[in-house]
Amino acid sequence: AVLEQPAAADPRDQDDDLLFDNDEDEGDEGILALGAITHWWLSLRAYLRRRAARRRERDDFEPEPRASAWRRAAERVESAEFAESRMSADGRARVEPEFFAAMVNDRSASLDPDDADVFDNDDDMDFAPEPARSAAPNAKVQPFRSDAATRVAAPAPRPVPGARVQREAQSSLIGSEQFEMPSLHFLSEPKNVVRDASLSKDALEQNARLLEGVLEDFGVKGEIIHVRPGPVVTLYELEPAPGIKSSRVIGLSDDIARSMSAIACRVAVVPGRNAIGIELPNAKRETVYLREIMASRDFETTKAKLALALGKTINGEAVIVDIAKMPHVLVAGTTGSGKSVAINTMILSLLYRLTPQDCRLIMIDPKMLELSVYDGIPHLLTPVVTDPKKAVVALKWTVREMEDRYRKMSKVGVRNIDGFNARVQQAEKKGEKISRTVQTGFDRQTGEAVYETENLDLEPMPYIVVIIDEMADLMMVAGKDIEGAVQRLAQMARAAGIHVIMATQRPSVDVITGTIKANFPTRISFQVTSKIDSRTILGEQGAEQLLGMGDMLYMAGGGRIQRVHGPFVSDDEVEKIVAHLKLQGVPEYLDAITEDDDEDDDEPSGKGGSGGGGGNFEDSDDPYDQAVAVVLRDGKASTSYIQRRLGIGYNRAASIIEKMEKEGIVGPANHAGKREILVPTEDDKF
Repeated sequence: AVLEQPAAADPRDQDDDLLFDNDEDEGDEGILALGAITHWWLSLRAYLRRRAARRRERDDFEPEPRASAWRRAAERVESAEFAESRMSADGRARVEPEFFAAMVNDRSASLDPDDADVFDNDDDMDFAPEPARSAAPNAKVQPFRSDAATRVAAPAPRPVPGARVQREAQSSLIGSEQFEMPSLHFLSEPKNVVRDASLSKDALEQNARLLEGVLEDFGVKGEIIHVRPGPVVTLYELEPAPGIKSSRVIGLSDDIARSMSAIACRVAVVPGRNAIGIELPNAKRETVYLREIMASRDFETTKAKLALALGKTINGEAVIVDIAKMPHVLVAGTTGSGKSVAINTMILSLLYRLTPQDCRLIMIDPKMLELSVYDGIPHLLTPVVTDPKKAVVALKWTVREMEDRYRKMSKVGVRNIDGFNARVQQAEKKGEKISRTVQTGFDRQTGEAVYETENLDLEPMPYIVVIIDEMADLMMVAGKDIEGAVQRLAQMARAAGIHVIMATQRPSVDVITGTIKANFPTRISFQVTSKIDSRTILGEQGAEQLLGMGDMLYMAGGGRIQRVHGPFVSDDEVEKIVAHLKLQGVPEYLDAITEDDDEDDDEPSGKGGSGGGGGNFEDSDDPYDQAVAVVLRDGKASTSYIQRRLGIGYNRAASIIEKMEKEGIVGPANHAGKREILVPTEDDKF
């Protein structure tokens, strides 16, 4: 069989197949081209619509006058020149070309209204210069605000003076036997200083925009809503954007100070407002004088019992607090921070308002330099204590005085020293005697209670303020005894009218223990060296950012912290006031305050013991008979004297003295703690 071979493929058929394939490819390219044309047409139509809408808006918009445009341009040029000058002054900053400023400067020689207006082009806004700052040239700065006058407050005025200066200027030439208060003329008058140019509204507005740019560099969005210039620092109130944590802004205090070329920066939340306060120091700080606070109407008309002039706030308001409500103050700060000057201002605040009948002072100064100038004024209960061991004795006496005052107030039935003094003064005006009815026992026949009326011979009690200048030295010598006495006074002495002002320059946990902090709710912190010391005093950081020289943080009992600028008082002013007070009378010291006594020795010594002082009482073993013999022989009757002579404890000696008073051997104690001996002594027999 013959096999048939397949026919060879026709070349024309192959060409037709290739032709059909090319037609299919050309169809796909046509579809793509058609889609591109459609997309271009839709985009063009959308562009034309947007342009028509902008043209209609431009036709409806009324253009601003040419004068306003030139005024706005001048402001922009001035801002650009100011930015260029600041950037050129700082060698580290890089200077960017300012096309817009150069273009306007070329036209500044001839501002002819007929010239072509170069400001009509909207694209010129892209060349608006940004204000520069000295330390951070790459930061974004917020544009100029039109409401600058609304957020920049005027500088705070001085406190309104009272009428005391005029009364002292018209003093009578007739001498008076009453106690004369110190005159305000002993204090230096505040100087009329010229306001710093950096505190002008334009400069503060520039700083506010600069600060907004610095915060934006660190990722903090917000707006400066208020600028409040003060005598020492300026407060910028930042309203942060939603979602910004205050702790994040507070942690940027060092970076803000660096970017703003400032010495220090303190950041804290403004209480009661949705704002964060940023406090930057002024280039030139003002001095706050004590006289302008003492002579102010607020200090003259205050109802505080024990008013203290702390200083002025950032707003220039006088800060006057009442230590009777605090009721104790803890002051801490490093050397040179103004702590000793603040103690002097507190003491002078008391001396300018209170007589020795109203307030008595106990000063403890282990450094022997700061408070020794007050030695000899009539307000002191004892000479200035400089020995740490005697300081412990003085604090223990203060504790006993507190307990004695509580016993007196309990007998009268009052709750605090103000009620006690009011009751005593009311009885003196009416010529009556304060009495109380007490139950002495029961009738043996009827079994009914027997009552007796006891007449109380009481006198008004003055306030007592204990001032401790250096607590660290006392804690080093007798830490346990000092801490125990201070703790008892801080816990209980408020109602008795006893208050403590304690200062230390070493704010560490071994000096300011947890017990002391718990009983001193009111604290004042001056400049410290670290955040740890700031947390030890205030419980939070911020004191390390203070400026020193009287700059303080005042924390009231509720925990609210306020920045206060303390007043300055020189040594010459203090010496003048002390010399005037010494002329008003001599102090009535109480020897029992610094007499060394041993309260822990409660064992009676029938033979005189180690503290018998040479007395021979071997003929009697009864301590009461020995005490009577001592009183009649020496002519002295006091609890501490009997305790020291017989070598017995304080409680036993106090019981013996009370028994002598009941039997009529000695009289009641006067305001100085002394007793009159009613029976003839050995000296009277001869």
